[in-house]
Amino acid sequence: MSTGARVDADAAVTPTTFSPLKNQTFRSIWLSTQVSSLGWMMQTVAIGWLMATVSTSDLMVALVQAASTLPAFILSVFVGAIADNLGRRGVMLVGRSLIAAASAVLTALIALGFVDPWIILGVSFVIGCGVALNDPAWQASIGDIVERRDIPAAVTLLNIGFNTIRSVGPALGGIVVASFGPLTTLLLSTVSYVVPLGVIWRSKWSVQSSPLPRERMTTAIYDGARFTAISSEIKAAITRAALLGLAGIAILALLPLVVRDHLNGGPFEYGVLMAGFGIGAFFAGITAAHFRRRMSQERLIRLACLACAACSASLAVAPSVAVAATVLALGGAGWVLAWSGFGVSVQLASPRWIVGRTISIYYALTYGGIAAGSWIWGAVAENYSLTTALLGSAGALVLVAATGFVLPVLENKDTDHDPLEGFKAPAVAVELRSRSGPIVVKIEYEIPDENTKAFLALMHERRRAQSRLGARHWTVERDLQDPCRWTETFRTPTWTDYLRLNHRRTAADKELDDRLRELHKTEHHPLMKLSIERPAGHPRKADHIAPFIARI
Repeated sequence: MSTGARVDADAAVTPTTFSPLKNQTFRSIWLSTQVSSLGWMMQTVAIGWLMATVSTSDLMVALVQAASTLPAFILSVFVGAIADNLGRRGVMLVGRSLIAAASAVLTALIALGFVDPWIILGVSFVIGCGVALNDPAWQASIGDIVERRDIPAAVTLLNIGFNTIRSVGPALGGIVVASFGPLTTLLLSTVSYVVPLGVIWRSKWSVQSSPLPRERMTTAIYDGARFTAISSEIKAAITRAALLGLAGIAILALLPLVVRDHLNGGPFEYGVLMAGFGIGAFFAGITAAHFRRRMSQERLIRLACLACAACSASLAVAPSVAVAATVLALGGAGWVLAWSGFGVSVQLASPRWIVGRTISIYYALTYGGIAAGSWIWGAVAENYSLTTALLGSAGALVLVAATGFVLPVLENKDTDHDPLEGFKAPAVAVELRSRSGPIVVKIEYEIPDENTKAFLALMHERRRAQSRLGARHWTVERDLQDPCRWTETFRTPTWTDYLRLNHRRTAADKELDDRLRELHKTEHHPLMKLSIERPAGHPRKADHIAPFIARI
């Protein structure tokens, strides 16, 4: 395809930025989420300002952000495994219920006069636990609800929606706090959390089912961690996102202090500045497709990090609310473009069978970076100065942009992760149960000397591909007596894990098989042997014969 034709094709796709909204299920959940996001923004203003008034500690103010984000670091990995195995919709319902209940408790405590910094932090932590349950499951459900081609638009819409609310919620929250007090604001927030809970309860969507039993929790977590560690695209996105959270959260975590100490303002001014941040994020979100057509994802993320750096540095010396709101609009634009880029990269690099776990790891590490950054920059502000903390954040954000030269974020628009259909379990001469194992797989190749170099290059790809699917202890061996004979060996913990590995194979995996067969010097397919390990000296009931081999 010529460059001009590619540009024309991209231009034709531009309207699909909002195409996921044509899906009724996605639209209803997305719209209800905006209602709860509005309540969240109002609650953020109320809690942030409440903490700033009841505590004289800069660190305690910054820890409000840490308390609400730390649960994602602790729980997300488990949530992803649960969502992939037990159902993402159910996890969303539990998370939304916890958010609403915790908000109701905080409202009741404040109504009864229990206003204590540690109570605020504790309830914020519980609300964060609900968010940690809901958000990864909701993100992972996107691919179940919309078509794959709409996933980038859907992820961008999530960011657009949330950051659009940033342009209204904080200002509205500031007005409500200033006019009616924190209690009324928290009450309205609690009501808003009930809306998506009801919508999710009524909504149903189909999820691709597996004919195999559910994975054990430990195996599911292990597979998710291993898949993430092997995928260079996901590792780059997660690492960069965690660093962005660590370096850039100072802008939001220290904003109440900027209003109180630098600008001598109150809750209304705080809401105006948050609105400036949200307005910048909104316009960047709706123009994200335009930017992506004209530059690579990596270049866009670097520019976004530099925009956040400029915001943090300018905020340290802003002389007025108007100037501060303007630079915050720049920071909001950089913030939404960077996070959208990282989120899309993780979504597109993850097959459906494991997307809940990869997204949960992404959430865990990025929220861990945000929580750590909130504590670090709060401590710097308290022990040195607010200006020092903001300037330090700006310098760190420049370094985050520079890491793109070492860990670039790649695009995976054309990668097909859908599993192939038609796999049939091989016939074996031994009765096997679902947990029989470990299973050892050996594949023998006959490779001529002139093909050795190409074969080893494909084996490098093969190791990565098989390990991502669940293969363990992968090796390749060369016969010393017959140098043309090579043996690929790997293990799976159980027979079910072996079947699950084959059910996960994609068109790309089959293509790799075909390329290896082209190097095989005989007309017959490479010989595969299946065996089950039995340790010598430790016989088991009904398993006294070992190992058993089935030739395919």
